[in-house]
Amino acid sequence: MLTKRGKYALRAVIYLGRHRERGPILIQEVAEKEQIPKKFLEAILRDLRNEGILQSKMGKGGGYQLAVAPAKITLGEIIRTIDGPLAPIPCASQTAYAPCSDCPTVEACMIRAVMRDVRDASAGILDGTTVQMLLDRSAALEAETKRTLHFDI
Repeated sequence: MLTKRGKYALRAVIYLGRHRERGPILIQEVAEKEQIPKKFLEAILRDLRNEGILQSKMGKGGGYQLAVAPAKITLGEIIRTIDGPLAPIPCASQTAYAPCSDCPTVEACMIRAVMRDVRDASAGILDGTTVQMLLDRSAALEAETKRTLHFDI
């Protein structure tokens, strides 16, 4: 399940992607516009910076911005950075595998087999979806909403 921290990370990265032409953006602005507690957001942005998704600049004109193009940042990368592995149980994880203490045999466990399918499906969607794709989708929805409103008048 996506944690609140993971959801905030996605919202912050999308906000920074939407306004990337402005350069670094202050944490305070992102927190206010996305309604994310500032202290919570600081830790999230620091983790994303440490992973190379964001970069920061100190001083006047400082703040956070994307470190790479939005087309190169996947949702899976953001979620793994903030929430850890995508697998719903440790024995189904590719990056943080750990056997279950109550499972007699990992190889024959049907729960693990299904949870690996869940992990693979989730990873396929999240690793195949970039921030740019969400920005494009958002712009298309905005354009459609404006067209609909225009015709309703």
